Amino acid sequence: MIETLLGLFPGIGTLFAVDPLTSVVRTALIFFGILLAYLGFKRTLEPLIMVPMGLGMIAVNAGTMFLAAGAVGNIIIDPLVTDAVAVTDAMQINFLQPVYNLTFSNGLIACLVFMGIGARSEISFLLAMPWTSIVIALFAELGTFVTLVLGVKIFGLSAPFAAAIATIGGADGPMVLVGSMMMAPELFVPISVIAYLYLSLTYAGYPGIIKALVPKKYRGLDTFIEMPEVPQKAKFSFIVLVCAFLCLILPAGAPLFVSFFLGMAVKEADLGHYTELLENQISYFATLFLGLMLGALCEAATILDPTVLTILILGVVALTVSAAGGLAGGWILYLVHKKKGREFNPVIGISGVSCVPTTAKLAQHAAQEENPFAVILPVAMGASLSGVIVSAIATGVFITTIGLVAG
Repeated sequence: MIETLLGLFPGIGTLFAVDPLTSVVRTALIFFGILLAYLGFKRTLEPLIMVPMGLGMIAVNAGTMFLAAGAVGNIIIDPLVTDAVAVTDAMQINFLQPVYNLTFSNGLIACLVFMGIGARSEISFLLAMPWTSIVIALFAELGTFVTLVLGVKIFGLSAPFAAAIATIGGADGPMVLVGSMMMAPELFVPISVIAYLYLSLTYAGYPGIIKALVPKKYRGLDTFIEMPEVPQKAKFSFIVLVCAFLCLILPAGAPLFVSFFLGMAVKEADLGHYTELLENQISYFATLFLGLMLGALCEAATILDPTVLTILILGVVALTVSAAGGLAGGWILYLVHKKKGREFNPVIGISGVSCVPTTAKLAQHAAQEENPFAVILPVAMGASLSGVIVSAIATGVFITTIGLVAG
């Protein structure tokens, strides 16, 4: 009787057909998916990623069934299939398989997100205080390089594996997707899932780091910025030339560079239809399927991979050290500007961690908590945009010097 009931409800029945640990992890992930979706709904975490990610996590762990020859699996996605014939067969069965193989595993989905980010970005913020923005971004990349060293020296990882995990320190999801796929395809799934979970948690964790490293009396400092009157022609020329230069010196990062700068270029060229397409349709389409796919990839087998604990630890280190590094850069610039008789809010340093525009908004919120009249968002946005470029350069350097050489 029980076997008949379990056969009628295979999602439950498969819990008894696998080892107990896998069953426990599957059940835990179902509830975790529910929690992520709810926290996204409450806006505690990033809703655009967490709601679809939570639903995907629920579906892949609850929607398991008995397949041919008594195997246990699902008809959602098989990220491990690589043979051309097997991929073709899987595309005709698993509903997310085409999205994964045609847009995810080759980094296209990350580039589409980057196009949307570029189309929403205003280059004037960066050009208003270029050296300030660059200095902060460089300091905010500290977590990436510290994690690379720790991964190799302390955890004994290979250089490509450590570099792929270290890209989490740049706090830029699309960069992590491309970097891990090119340098450590075996760890692509757990690195991507953990990276996006952690990036959403910056909402909760970074305000505490700001308060710990920047005393209250400094958090409310205003930072005056005089927005330059930069002609569109000059901004467009800057975008095109920087794109050409970065692609020339780091060809491995060209897909990321051209995607980001294309979004900025169509905006500055007043290509309204393209700008609207990138800002709305393509950007939201890519974000929706990115979140859903990340959730669907987070099945029990992924979590039970022994390397996951290492990724969890190094991911926390990367993002924490990057935040501390960015704020250290903010303090240095505070001292520099103080000598010139100008105020500079050190909280701006957190925005160098290139989670656009999250970290810039966190900086502004931290300042306004202490001084309702403090306006630091324009400077913070410039540092955040610079952070995107610097993290893309760092990823390109890793791929060129570590990933491709090791490959």
